[in-house]
Amino acid sequence: MGEMGDVFLPPKSRTSIKNEAPSLMENFKEKIDVILSTPEPSDALIEKAELVASAVGGRVLQSVQSLEEGAVYLVLGDEGLLLRTVGKKSPGSIRVDFVGGAANHRRLHGGGTGQMVAKAVGVKKQFRPHVLDATAGLAGDAFVLAGLGCRMTLMERSKVVQQLIEDGLSRARNTDNFELTNIIERITLIPGDSSKLMHRWLQEVNQSIKEPPDVVFLDPMFPEKNSSAAVKKEMQVFQKIIGKDEDANNLLSVAIELAKYRVVVKRPKKAPFLGEQTPSHQIAGKSSRFDVYTIAKLPL
Repeated sequence: MGEMGDVFLPPKSRTSIKNEAPSLMENFKEKIDVILSTPEPSDALIEKAELVASAVGGRVLQSVQSLEEGAVYLVLGDEGLLLRTVGKKSPGSIRVDFVGGAANHRRLHGGGTGQMVAKAVGVKKQFRPHVLDATAGLAGDAFVLAGLGCRMTLMERSKVVQQLIEDGLSRARNTDNFELTNIIERITLIPGDSSKLMHRWLQEVNQSIKEPPDVVFLDPMFPEKNSSAAVKKEMQVFQKIIGKDEDANNLLSVAIELAKYRVVVKRPKKAPFLGEQTPSHQIAGKSSRFDVYTIAKLPL
């Protein structure tokens, strides 16, 4: 279905939420050690490593020798913060990099407002929505939307991923690229469980304390049905760290209550609807799609 065929969600589809549903990941405890990659680290780098280690419940170490095969750890050096795995056949590093690499290439050559994610959240010539990305992950889509002029609020419950995002934002802020620093200024990270945070935001909206986000964006992580090579090794490590969004159905319910104009759910192309709830319309690509749940008509 296209944009012109929008079906607005009837009031009964917006489930009344009286109590905060507990996140199934609430008791997930991450304890990740931090390795200093520099032989003679500066006092500032040591201090940063200690702060990161404290946040993720780990230790600051000089090498990986004391870690078991397959253990996941963070590496901190002059190049920033990276997530790695112990072992000769371990996957590549995972990092949040807004300065170079794939993120910067997509910003410069990714198709601008013609990208599916831009169409899904409702980017228009005279309208750039305030988007709440409630499952931030590595913040790839958030960076794209911020680059198009959207104000982005990110929520992420994983303390490890929070540190990766903060590191990426910090390095981008400290560049001399004026365009990039302007983009980063449009991104705000709120650490914590998005289910609880959205419930709190909804309460503040109902009390006229806070404005709702124009759009809520969800890209939940789900258990893979098989362990085929289709899932990149790096993503397997990422899934190991953040776990699965078993409470994703609840996130959709809260998001529909909170969003001003629409909720957008990013899904694998052949995956079932989240919560078995049919969207108002879809925008589909080769391997993924965006299910759009319309609350109200976008501004002209």
